[in-house]
Amino acid sequence: MAIQLKSARVERWAVAADFVAVHGVHVDVIVAEVAGEGAIGRGEGTPVPYLGEDAVGCRNAILRAAPHIADMDAATARAAVQELLAPGAARNALDCALWDLEAKQRGLRLWQVVGCEGAPTARVTAFTISLGSPGAMAEQAATAEADGYRLLKIKLTGDDDRLRVAAVRTGAPEARLIVDANESWGQFDILAEAEALADFGVEMIEQPVAVGADALLDPIYAPIPFVADESCQTAADVVRIGAFYDGVNIKLDKAGGLTEALRIADAADAAGLSIMVGCMLSTSLAIAPAFVLAQRARWVDLDGPALLARDREGGFEFREGRIGPPVV
Repeated sequence: MAIQLKSARVERWAVAADFVAVHGVHVDVIVAEVAGEGAIGRGEGTPVPYLGEDAVGCRNAILRAAPHIADMDAATARAAVQELLAPGAARNALDCALWDLEAKQRGLRLWQVVGCEGAPTARVTAFTISLGSPGAMAEQAATAEADGYRLLKIKLTGDDDRLRVAAVRTGAPEARLIVDANESWGQFDILAEAEALADFGVEMIEQPVAVGADALLDPIYAPIPFVADESCQTAADVVRIGAFYDGVNIKLDKAGGLTEALRIADAADAAGLSIMVGCMLSTSLAIAPAFVLAQRARWVDLDGPALLARDREGGFEFREGRIGPPVV
């Protein structure tokens, strides 16, 4: 029953040349491997910049936590990890490694251990249009639509947002559009912005205001749903922000793993909020548990591996705008 931490390491993965990321030309991820009863569980996390995380710090946090769970079984260790580590990439990597270990020890798939009714199926995923000039974003959109992506996520900053959305719509006239306002609309007429984007067919606006300023959305009855990202980190946040948003974006890295992500999803369901499942830049190892959760989501944004120069061998496949397990 004892658990051994076999490895906690930092891996560097190159970002696709045509994708502009806050990480730059590469992303550092943390991989945790835990062993027990002849099985090995693996999990991956990507440091969250706005939480002040870096890869080395996350790795060291896993190393410090490991001795405290050495005498536990996987399920008990997973519960302990929720208290040992704060939400973030370190806890995500270790939490998901423990889920993977338990599934392998029990001879089950992860979706069965989680309690899903059936095996996960391919889902339409958003493809991110990175920030650039309207012309450059139009070109990205045209390429993405030609590659089969039918749901595009547009990064915005509050600067020329309408021009950028208009350009993407011109580049991809048939695609569904969602936008990430990145907390940038606090000084705007939010209703007017939402109405303008609705004219372009935008169907959802992510995090329009800064964390802590969510009440700015209270009197607004917009034609497009608002989805909380940075404002919803844990299940406890759902009650606090539920009155201001129509949905929540669940990312395993900010939640600190699949355990808390499932709690957020349950809280969102109870509050009548739509679910979006997103990700950081990552390989398919990190996407695997998120893909299970994505079966419950209205919007899926799991394009992390598609934005890398290459993915892990045997990773998820992206076909006709959908993400699905590799065909074997």
